[in-house]
Amino acid sequence: MRGEIRFLLDGAPRNLTQVDPTMTVLDYLRLEEHLVGTKEGCNEGDCGACTVVLARPRDGALHYEAVNACIQFVGTLDGCQLITVEHLAKDGALHPVQQAMVDCHGSQCGFCTPGFVMSLFAMTRDHAEAPDDQSIDDVLAGNLCRCTGYAPIVKAARQAYQKNPRGDVFARDEAATFAKLGALQDDATIAVSDAAGARRFFAPAGLDDLAALYLQHPDATLVAGSTDVGLWVTKDMQRPETVIYLGRVAELAQIAETKDSIEIGAGVSYSAAMAVLGEHYPDMGEVVRRIGSVQIRNAGTIGGNVANGSPIGDSPPLLIAAGAILHLRKGGERRSLPIEDFFIDYGRQDRAPGELVERISLPLPEAGTRFRAYKISKRFDQDISAVLGAFSLKIEAGQVSSARLAFGGLAATPKRAAAAEAALAGAAWNEATVARAMAALAEDFSPISDWRASADYRLKVSQNLLRRCFIETTEPDCETRLVGQPGLAHA
Repeated sequence: MRGEIRFLLDGAPRNLTQVDPTMTVLDYLRLEEHLVGTKEGCNEGDCGACTVVLARPRDGALHYEAVNACIQFVGTLDGCQLITVEHLAKDGALHPVQQAMVDCHGSQCGFCTPGFVMSLFAMTRDHAEAPDDQSIDDVLAGNLCRCTGYAPIVKAARQAYQKNPRGDVFARDEAATFAKLGALQDDATIAVSDAAGARRFFAPAGLDDLAALYLQHPDATLVAGSTDVGLWVTKDMQRPETVIYLGRVAELAQIAETKDSIEIGAGVSYSAAMAVLGEHYPDMGEVVRRIGSVQIRNAGTIGGNVANGSPIGDSPPLLIAAGAILHLRKGGERRSLPIEDFFIDYGRQDRAPGELVERISLPLPEAGTRFRAYKISKRFDQDISAVLGAFSLKIEAGQVSSARLAFGGLAATPKRAAAAEAALAGAAWNEATVARAMAALAEDFSPISDWRASADYRLKVSQNLLRRCFIETTEPDCETRLVGQPGLAHA
């Protein structure tokens, strides 16, 4: 085992031998490195004031991603280059993104500005040419500003490309940085602890090592993107004694297409999966685009969203409706089950101690399948769903030959609507059939009321989403979506 966390802070090596397993990158930067440009706003990955950029070697080049430092743990930095707002200006000159923000008056009080700058910096690494307005909006959706307004910041995003942001010092040094990061990579399992030696952080580099380690520590908290676990720490003040980080397990980060399925490793991030999902399931890709922000999607994983079993997680209803299969592993033993069977009750999943989610098999849609998914939330961007409905229908000769309806937010678990499915099966796909299925949803669910939505609202919305699906599949020219939503296909 290796007893240190190794990464680059800009270009300077860091080797940490004593690490609190849940110390956040934000606290490390401010308290240990005294780099205070990275701000704490919400401390839950919502406002973006803490945005930093991580560079990782991938496919022969460096891949840059914006993440929320407030919920990212220091141990997850291993093998990365950590870039903060202090590192952008070089040789006495502002970075092109910073200069564009100055020129366009993109800052007022300035508190949120470092986070905006880092999001735009990451954008310039990902987009060789100036992106369109929708892409800029997506990049900035995870950065909240209360006083300047977004117009000058969007203008700065466009203007930055006039200053050749991809020809900066980072581009000049990329080969050297890639080599430095490559030298940090190994197959050793990382094992470090806090100063007292009481709380531990592990990061295995292979799937077999992970499976064996989790058997030894079945009470450990598994962390992939920490977009959920991070809030346990910052908001609920939990302090897990043992943390096992999955981000170094290459097998979990693989996504591959076969002739009849998409195989999604449990460590595949939303960002990595979004394009593949959207190609085969346009509505699924669109829902993923609205999960959190770019920072959250860069860190959060589909497997983690499933494993947590939240009744308002957005991934499970999509996967249930599509008929996905979940693959679990405990030590050397593996088993598979339909993903809807994994969710037993609130906070309870069919996962034994020491058993982990390994991958998800998502069937490719059969010819003639109508797949629709709808996320209902108070804010369009970066908000938790009040209701998420996902429908997979096969209609042949005007009749419903198969139907899978799944909802999140209506029960203690993400769940299929069995009574509504029965009302559709074998029936004509018409208004009368849909009305019966809508009524049957009241048999399937007894929603609760909370601050997000009342029980009556949730049920009514769910029924109306089924009607919306009917309208979209029978009246393709009827406008049911917000203008400008990308990636949606009406069939």
